[in-house]
Amino acid sequence: MSRVWRVAAAFTALILSAPVAAAQDLDPIGALLDQAQPGSETIPQSPTPSPPPTAAPVPSAPVTTAPPVGASPPPAAYTPPPVYNSPAAVQPPLPYVNTPPVYRPPAYTPPAYTPPPYVAPAPRRPRLTAPVHIDEIGKTPEAPPTAVDLSYEARMRSSFNSAQGLQGPLDGAWTLRAGGAELYDLQLVDSGSGNLEGAWRDPRRRGATDASGFIDTISRVGGQLIIRLTPRPGAEPSILMLNADSNGTWSGELTERGERRSVTMRRN
Repeated sequence: MSRVWRVAAAFTALILSAPVAAAQDLDPIGALLDQAQPGSETIPQSPTPSPPPTAAPVPSAPVTTAPPVGASPPPAAYTPPPVYNSPAAVQPPLPYVNTPPVYRPPAYTPPAYTPPPYVAPAPRRPRLTAPVHIDEIGKTPEAPPTAVDLSYEARMRSSFNSAQGLQGPLDGAWTLRAGGAELYDLQLVDSGSGNLEGAWRDPRRRGATDASGFIDTISRVGGQLIIRLTPRPGAEPSILMLNADSNGTWSGELTERGERRSVTMRRN
């Protein structure tokens, strides 16, 4: 067995030294046979013919041997890591400042002041040369009405007209005449419910304390109207009997102090 190992080792050395052995003229097989173990029989060799002339050696490619088992591989080439350059510091954004435009109003030049013309105020009370009686409607001891007074009067008149629209046909002021002469001024109240009442005044006795009073009774039967009043305290009552006409007036007879006269009553 040792011989076989020796032959294998010699063959391996022959392969490794092939360029050197190629230059020699010895027979490689004969050299192997000559390396016999001691004590072994020597076989006589026949004469070896001379080898033919060898050609020029052909260079062979170098043989790369594998590294022995268990050996560490050679270290790889060292490649330095890339140099890291830190980024430049980021500048924070500038704070936003809202600056509104400054408003400059245009120059104002006030107009020249012109004072209004002076107007003398009207006298608050009219100049009276004589006393004003209560029956003198066109005169008043008060000053001329102001705008507030006129507005108040307008509201009062509007309320009166609204209430007047709900009254009966006889409601209002009437004048009793006989032959063109005024005998009595009558103020009747007709609420529309059938009840009539009123007052009278005698224009023939203007200013007398007993020249006015309330009507005693008023009755309406169909188209006939009967009014009873007392012209003087303690005197005989005057009776007025009237009938309605087509033109809105009333005509009839007045019985006063035992006398009868034809009369006509018209609305003022």
